[in-house]
Amino acid sequence: MNLFDVYPLFPFELVKAEGSYVWDENGNKYLDLYGGHAVISIGHTHPHYVKLINEQLNKIGFYSNSVQIPIQKELAKKLGELTGGYEDYSLFLCNSGAEANENALKLASFHTGRKKIVAFSKSFHGRTSAVVAATDDKSIIAPINETSNIIFVPFNDEAALEAVMNNEIAGVIIEGLQGVGGVQVPTDSFLQKVRSLCDKFGALMIMDEIQSGYGRSGKFFAHQHSNVKADIISMAKGMGNGFPIGGIIIAPHIEAKHGMLGTTFGGNHLACAAAIAVCDIIKQEKLMQNAAEVGSYLMAELKKFEGIKDVRGYGLMIGVELDNYAEVRKKLMNDFKILTGVSGKQNTIRLLPPLNITKAEAEKFLQAFEQVLNSVAVAK
Repeated sequence: MNLFDVYPLFPFELVKAEGSYVWDENGNKYLDLYGGHAVISIGHTHPHYVKLINEQLNKIGFYSNSVQIPIQKELAKKLGELTGGYEDYSLFLCNSGAEANENALKLASFHTGRKKIVAFSKSFHGRTSAVVAATDDKSIIAPINETSNIIFVPFNDEAALEAVMNNEIAGVIIEGLQGVGGVQVPTDSFLQKVRSLCDKFGALMIMDEIQSGYGRSGKFFAHQHSNVKADIISMAKGMGNGFPIGGIIIAPHIEAKHGMLGTTFGGNHLACAAAIAVCDIIKQEKLMQNAAEVGSYLMAELKKFEGIKDVRGYGLMIGVELDNYAEVRKKLMNDFKILTGVSGKQNTIRLLPPLNITKAEAEKFLQAFEQVLNSVAVAK
């Protein structure tokens, strides 16, 4: 049996990882500024993370949500303490970002009794049924996913948003920072307009913090930079540092009923152990503060380089837009053994390193980046 060929792959296998570094099968060491789509939040193979997962595996690895699982409540408590203002919200656990967003949209529809969802240009919310329909990429929307229930509005366009809002809208879904869309930053004013219009028409504000959450922006959630509070927030990626887990946190005014949401694997013992380790390390090692400090340094230095069209983001979610992005990214990987992400449609390199990256490691990237920019310019 062959693998279904849907992924463009790096030309190597990774066999070892530690901190901000990974090693391939030939012993080459790479600085990982990609983290497998922003998943690695606390660094690879962190000792506390490995310890908690091993300890849990030796007790019980899995049982479904048909029994009490106290470790879920422990995770909810630690998560609430980290969020900075969402302690009174409830947690529903699932397995992935797409699943988190599916549950968010479903819950908004249940709560309001409505069908319509507002989404935005350049958005990406996942590849499954409703959330792929709310993703601004027709190439990944199959005919079965097509629906008239999604209304797309230009990102950061307050007038356009106001024009479509009415009493038929169940919710507005927006990323704290657009990831696949090229690290596009919602303005404070725009997020505040989303909040006020949702209040006006009885819709729910859904913040997709799957890539931008869990401390990556320097705050626990990126939308907290704009001083707004959402009704539902979706999470995944950095939540388990590579162990599959996702979730939504839900405002107190949204009523739970038995059977309205469900999952077989979501919130299992091992997943919760991984997520608890992430919470512990973010708190103990002050990783939000590190993300803010190292991220600010990176962005300030990147803005000094000639040839860069734009630098966008918060903390350690940074988009670097430049015309020859693909060549620069390839040279960083091949010549300097540095892995980065990309948003090809936006000509943007995405920097998504572990939140415990050091300033020295950031400096290593900046030196390599400068050399690559110079070599590309000379070659032309």
